[in-house]
Amino acid sequence: MLKQHRELSISIRRTIENNEEAGIRPSKTYQSFVAAAGGHRELNFIEKDVRNYITREVRNVSKQEYAKEFRKYLLRMKEKNQNFFFELELEEDKSIKLTFWADARSRAAFEYFRDVISFDTTYNTNRCNLVCGSFVGVNHHGQSTLLGCSLMKNKEIESFKWLFQCWLCCMGGNAPKGFLTDQCASMKRALEACMPTTIHRWYIWHIMKKIPSKLNGYKGHAEIEQEMSQVEVDRNWNDFLLNFGLVDNKWLSNLYEDRHIWVPIYLDHHFWAGMRSTQMSESMHSFFNMFITRNSSLIQFVKQYDNCLGSREQAERESDAADFHTVILCATKSSIEAQFQDVYTHQKFRLFSIQSWRTSFQLNIQQVCGYLRLSSSRESEELTAILHRAYDNIMVEMESLKAKRKGTSSLSHEDANLKSVNELQSPPRIRTRGRPKNRLGSKLDKQIANATKKKKTKALNELNLFDAASVVHSNSSQYQEYVMNY
Repeated sequence: MLKQHRELSISIRRTIENNEEAGIRPSKTYQSFVAAAGGHRELNFIEKDVRNYITREVRNVSKQEYAKEFRKYLLRMKEKNQNFFFELELEEDKSIKLTFWADARSRAAFEYFRDVISFDTTYNTNRCNLVCGSFVGVNHHGQSTLLGCSLMKNKEIESFKWLFQCWLCCMGGNAPKGFLTDQCASMKRALEACMPTTIHRWYIWHIMKKIPSKLNGYKGHAEIEQEMSQVEVDRNWNDFLLNFGLVDNKWLSNLYEDRHIWVPIYLDHHFWAGMRSTQMSESMHSFFNMFITRNSSLIQFVKQYDNCLGSREQAERESDAADFHTVILCATKSSIEAQFQDVYTHQKFRLFSIQSWRTSFQLNIQQVCGYLRLSSSRESEELTAILHRAYDNIMVEMESLKAKRKGTSSLSHEDANLKSVNELQSPPRIRTRGRPKNRLGSKLDKQIANATKKKKTKALNELNLFDAASVVHSNSSQYQEYVMNY
């Protein structure tokens, strides 16, 4: 197709702009046009035209225009809802230095889910070279909920102080009980100044992700990472450093000094709403990656973040609707479980039920195993006594046989001759009929069999008890599968 015959209609341009704002790649946008038209031949443009339009019209905006559009966006959001909150600090050249914003949904959610907050600065908008920081909480369904966003030009202590003070002002001055962040000394000092009563915790998975870069010069840093995830810090830390030759490593020394804000044994007695798990952190990262692209402009970024807010709100509404219209049956007749069924959301009730069944099953198994061990020990003692008595009887019989055989002749290799060999007689041949009743050890077998026979009734009871525990385990597994598929 010749260039002069290729063109993009107004509707096509609008679709390209919307897809770019939503973070859809140009190749996917073009493929959607092909599918809608019924083939490449039905379009009067090619994929290169789509890419050129995005580069020339959509992304070709100066930094000054970015800042102006960003400010206009914040003002428009404030006009729509007076509960929209934002703060903006500029450099001397009027460029953006620090900014924070939170909409009415985030401020309302904080009133209910403010116990534990995480703050992550691992996202950035590359085109503007600004660090993105997101405040995240956990709602009543165990889902992540967004509680404000920030953009910063640097990670200095004063920048974090400004940000945390803005966030506290936005949320009515109420500091959370727990605050999780990545490993950052500047952030740690800013939190101590702005929220002195809040318990600060570092994400362990952030620390583990740094090991390859921090300890790459040491041989076997993969083994070091595995050992660090299992080491008992106070007891084995020095042995760990000596074994790997890391005594002089400054990063590990600083990490040990700050062990009270990342080692689980110092922190697990506090409430963390499940946010300390690696799975929760990584799921939030993957969620942001669904909406926010690395090449986003400033105005695109804030719109994409707003899409994140909308998606989180929709997920919460769907879960609320499911809780209202459906019921998860109780697994037992316990009145406490019935009360939890009425109060908890489906997600939390599932976790409670699974944990309750697991605890009950473990207790039953421990009781059964303990009883079986005790019974087995008693039975072993009785069998041992029988064997000892049988051994004593055999020794007595052997002594008597020795006494009877004193007058008999014998043949050895020392005094053997042809005459003595010729005097030997073959034993008498008899017709055998099955196994002889008086075979060696038959008496001992009878004694053991009689002792075992007495235990049959008791053993059957033990097996019935073990089968009952197996039924409990089977019912527990079926119930967990039923609840998870509900």
